[in-house]
Amino acid sequence: MKTLEISTASQPLSTYVEEFSNEMVILTLHGKAIAVVTSLNNVDPESLPLSLNPDFMEIIQKSREEFKAGKKLSLDDIKREFL
Repeated sequence: MKTLEISTASQPLSTYVEEFSNEMVILTLHGKAIAVVTSLNNVDPESLPLSLNPDFMEIIQKSREEFKAGKKLSLDDIKREFL
C-alpha cells in the first residue's frame, strides 16, 4: 500500500494510477487520509458499492452465521415457498 500526499503531488493522478496499478494508494491531504485509489481489475463494478454498504454487509454476515448454524433451505424448500 502506498501513500500519496495530494498537496505535493507533481504529476497528474493518471500517472500515479498507472504506476501503482496493482496496489492500493491512500490519498492524503495535510497528512490525513481522504480517499483511496484501488484497482478494479478482477472486480465486478456492481459488487464494490455493495461491499461498502454496512447494511448489506450486516445481511451477509447474518446469513453466513445462520448457514453455519445449520439454518438453511433446500432448493425444494425455496421452490415451494416462492413458486
